[in-house]
Amino acid sequence: MQGLERKIEDGSLMVGIIGLGYVGLPLSLTFLRKGIRVIGFDLDDAKITALDQGKSYIRHIPSDELAGFVRDRQFSATSDFNRLDEPDALLICVPTPLTKNREPDLKYIEATGQAIAKVLRPGQLIVLESTTYPGTTVEVLQPILEQSGLAAGTDFALAFSPEREDPGNPNFGTADIPKVVGGIDQRSTKLAAGLYNLALKEVVPVSTTQTAELTKLLENIFRSVNIALVNELKILCLSMGIDVWEVIRAASTKPFGYMPFYPGPGLGGHCIPIDPFYLTSKAREFDIPTRFIELAGEVNSNMPYFVIQRVMEALNEHGKPLKGANVLLLGMAYKKDVDDDRESPSYKLLELLIRKGAEVGYNDPHIPSLKTVRKYDFNMKSTALTAENLARTDCVLIATDHSAYDYDFILKHAPLIVDTRNVFPGPAPGKVYMA
Repeated sequence: MQGLERKIEDGSLMVGIIGLGYVGLPLSLTFLRKGIRVIGFDLDDAKITALDQGKSYIRHIPSDELAGFVRDRQFSATSDFNRLDEPDALLICVPTPLTKNREPDLKYIEATGQAIAKVLRPGQLIVLESTTYPGTTVEVLQPILEQSGLAAGTDFALAFSPEREDPGNPNFGTADIPKVVGGIDQRSTKLAAGLYNLALKEVVPVSTTQTAELTKLLENIFRSVNIALVNELKILCLSMGIDVWEVIRAASTKPFGYMPFYPGPGLGGHCIPIDPFYLTSKAREFDIPTRFIELAGEVNSNMPYFVIQRVMEALNEHGKPLKGANVLLLGMAYKKDVDDDRESPSYKLLELLIRKGAEVGYNDPHIPSLKTVRKYDFNMKSTALTAENLARTDCVLIATDHSAYDYDFILKHAPLIVDTRNVFPGPAPGKVYMA
């Protein structure tokens, strides 16, 4: 442990990052930019092959910079988890999805812990970054790691530090976002904080791993609840003939006590649709109801159904049923200008449209074809946004407001538009319907 502390102090350590997705790969670059050597671990051989060639598979990660670190032997990627004993610090950035019953699914954390335990050596630092419920680090991960025969806090350090990645955000990269760190003891906290201080601008130590775990959940539950509020308000405003977007703009002029949130077709991304259920599940162990959180999840989960109902109403006013209608969905990413489609509500919209008998296509300039994701397997390619293709549709459904879209062109050639993102403020009567 003293040797680990010296390596952190002089920056001579090697960092291993397990899981090279939207969290792990940007985190790797953050350390590499500060001269820290990194080994990346992932089970996806296609990712390993791309990284060995210096190619990025994430849109906002530059390939040329990555290639330079590969060429200089500062960065390497491998699927050989027997090499987990080589780095001095291991940062776990694996998925934490939900089961079909919306219960926490920790299989990736558990499998990673078991792989580490096989080769864990004294003097290593293990940090879990995957979002999870309070207690996971000490109740789940620590016992698995101690199957190695080594003791946490004595032979190796153990901490939790929640990822705060926001893919595609031009203002806040990984290095700019304060890093919350909580260890199983003071020494683990100090070592983990020292590690992140090498590469990030600010580190925020907290007293326990549980505090750090709950910090991330609070951040995303806050957003989930407020998004549910404006989604519910949007439905009310449509019934009352009030423009909810105008209401939000007006409320935003108040310089204190208000923060704007915006409605949409449902929640997407790797955190907000999932994280609240991690806390509600843990709360049940203590017989504590979390009705407020669960209600927000229910409101947000129902938004795709509301959107499809609006599509049906819009088509009906044009004398067309949804069954057999040609519907083009714009945007598969969960937010604008990224290629990240994790938990995107667009997948649910596609499923509902197909289930109701519509002829469905999609367009997304950042996602040329749909890959198999956790719950869906659509074998589809992006449809070109030509005047002819738009004119052939019965309805264009805007789910993601990418900047690349020429909305004037879409408005000119599409016979009917259902807009979930307010890209057409002051909609054209009879042609644009808000949803």
